[in-house]
Amino acid sequence: MLFSTKAEYGVRLMIELGRQPGSTPISLNSVAEAERLPLSYLEHLVAKLRKAGLVTSTRGAHGGYRLAKPATEITMDAVVQALEGQIAPMECFHETPEGRVLCSHEGDGDRACSTKLLWTRVQNGVTKALAGTTLAELVEFSTPHPHPTAGRGRATVIHAA
Repeated sequence: MLFSTKAEYGVRLMIELGRQPGSTPISLNSVAEAERLPLSYLEHLVAKLRKAGLVTSTRGAHGGYRLAKPATEITMDAVVQALEGQIAPMECFHETPEGRVLCSHEGDGDRACSTKLLWTRVQNGVTKALAGTTLAELVEFSTPHPHPTAGRGRATVIHAA
């Protein structure tokens, strides 16, 4: 299953917003420079994220974008769905608002779609992985941490006699 650059760049945008101290807004130009992403594309993505209630904007000299809620409360399924739409492993797959999975091939005859079980499991696995990952986890993962032995000097080797 492949996600488009909308998901990749949008998640990178969200991580950059999550790195900001407190709720300090950051300009999209700063995000574009930090992540080496096209500004015009980020403008398109941030509009989708704003519509989904994941980011807010502030106008003015010190304006920009910030997370609409804490990073611990933002899951990646919400981000990806805001950017990509419904997560479906096959074009024939459609989920109803009630959570039922429909396959457009089921109307081809009086038999159930023979591959529906497989694609339902794939969809559930991807959705579970995205829903189980918070923005806070990605921010933490992407933050460089010093090596535990850094700054302690060289190790001393002691030989037993």
